Amino acid sequence: MWATGKRIIATLLLALPSNAVFGATVLTHDTGVVRIAPIVDGLDEPWAVGFLPGGGLLITERGGTLIHFKDGIRNDVSGIPQVSAKGQGGLLDVVVARDFARTRTVFLTFAESRGAGAGTALASAHLSQDASKLTELHILYRQKYGSNTTRHFGSRVVEGKDGFLYVTVGDRGDRLKAQSLAHHNGKVIRVARGGGGGEIYSYGHRNPQGAALDALGHLWTVEHGPKGGDEVNRPEHGKNYGWPVISYGVHYSGKKVGEGTHKDGMEQPVFYWDPSIAPSGMMIYSGKLWPEWQGDIFVGSLKFDMISRLDREGDRIMGEERLFKGKYDRIRDIREAPDGSIYFLAVGDGALYRIVPE
Repeated sequence: MWATGKRIIATLLLALPSNAVFGATVLTHDTGVVRIAPIVDGLDEPWAVGFLPGGGLLITERGGTLIHFKDGIRNDVSGIPQVSAKGQGGLLDVVVARDFARTRTVFLTFAESRGAGAGTALASAHLSQDASKLTELHILYRQKYGSNTTRHFGSRVVEGKDGFLYVTVGDRGDRLKAQSLAHHNGKVIRVARGGGGGEIYSYGHRNPQGAALDALGHLWTVEHGPKGGDEVNRPEHGKNYGWPVISYGVHYSGKKVGEGTHKDGMEQPVFYWDPSIAPSGMMIYSGKLWPEWQGDIFVGSLKFDMISRLDREGDRIMGEERLFKGKYDRIRDIREAPDGSIYFLAVGDGALYRIVPE
């Protein structure tokens, strides 16, 4: 189903013969051909990837491992915070600070034990010169009130152009709290880099597992709906995005969510999927290697094992191309590398892949 009612761009279907170099595969898409090669394999529930200046990668595994990979060599980084690796919780997002070359700062989100339960947290730390350990770990934000549920942590972090960090927090399975300004469930939280607890930036979200900035510095998010109704939003300060009062999905029982799809004072999604694709990870492409994709939104799908490319014009989605459907198992994260190539993590494959033009 289309939120915009615009034309549907054809789904990618054709796979060309595999290339034997490092297991690379050549695949077609709507406007050309790409080569996809595995970069790192043997990963255990990978969740996020970040790029270090001068080469090298950081990869989180949900169970609590941070991996450094460079020039074919991988090592575990010590000094990570203690995580609550239960259900959907654990070590989650990683972002390399824009000023890393000077400060060596990285940001991590994770599920943190809070009494009998857990909550989403954000930390900053310094990565040692040899990338073997984290030091000067500081908790910048802790979710207000933990929960004994083990789902819907959200947990992407974006470094805004205004110097703030924006952290997504899921409703933790307690959907009514997404509308409560006394709780952080179902919110985007704005956090100063020096810490200080964070403030509610937007609310009424279900479980945002993707976030990115566009070229103008606007924040975009993608979140899981219930049964149907996965959403792309462009959160703005103080605005209410509706969950669980309005949604384009239904409860798993089949019952209607809240009051329907619209209500005064609540924002509409820019785009939604029905049926759900189980979105995770989000990137807005610069156009460096594929000029025809400049400004487009890329979202990983855990359900349909594909990447959804949304053809974006400003704040409108004009159509969708479903890339590599069924080729890679449970795509969790997708990022643009400094050279313009595209990397994605496939949880079921336990692997990080790189896409380049063929």
